[in-house]
Amino acid sequence: MEREPTPLRRARQARNWTLEDVVEQMDLRTPGGHSGVTPSMVSGWELGRHTTSIGHRKTLCDIYGLPADVLFAHQDEGLGQRAAPQLLAGFPDLQRAMVRVVSEACECLVVMGSRSRDVQYLRAIEAALEQRPTLVYYRVLFGPPHHQVLKDHLLRLLRLRDPDDRSVGVKTLHLGIVEDALAPERFFCASERHAVIPIPSLTSHEAFDSGITVGPVPASRLLDHGRQAYAAARRIETVQQISGLDVVREGQR
Repeated sequence: MEREPTPLRRARQARNWTLEDVVEQMDLRTPGGHSGVTPSMVSGWELGRHTTSIGHRKTLCDIYGLPADVLFAHQDEGLGQRAAPQLLAGFPDLQRAMVRVVSEACECLVVMGSRSRDVQYLRAIEAALEQRPTLVYYRVLFGPPHHQVLKDHLLRLLRLRDPDDRSVGVKTLHLGIVEDALAPERFFCASERHAVIPIPSLTSHEAFDSGITVGPVPASRLLDHGRQAYAAARRIETVQQISGLDVVREGQR
């Protein structure tokens, strides 16, 4: 049975527009005339396969004259439902949860942040990429790595995967760095099944050793967040590019 069109698709169809027409309308409302949106992106938003970013939501609301809670209800359905967020109140629980996200990822794994230094967790990522060739991995740094172990990890990833390889049909290794000093750093580890968001320590002013774990619906949103962050980041996908990164706290633990 064919699914009923989503509100976003109905809004386009009501105007007899093609996907290309929507892209043209978004480009017209974007400074410089190029929104970066493609017809396939619009289709993914309409089908609910991907989440529309805040900026593009505003543009589409302006185009269609409809509020976000109407146009994007199909994307937001289920947020906060099903598996309730759980608090991870210490490093052992946080580490176990993050390793679990990595070990159970089958399709996509997104990791954000520049502060990783837990060797067990980083090795788990490397093992997942080695064991599952089709697992698509995104790593986005916010500024240079804070520890040498993270820089070494990035170099090992290049020995495991070639970012230019398309032997499984898609690119499977995506490494980027956000260099805008005003951009807030984000920390999370997400797969299609669940996600962990580290938070400041509940007992120390120095660490991020606690966290929150969420289920598949919010995790899917974080996957889209990571993809969008990578799209806006500078690529660091060669040995030379990674070797050239400074380490903020080299030699510290």
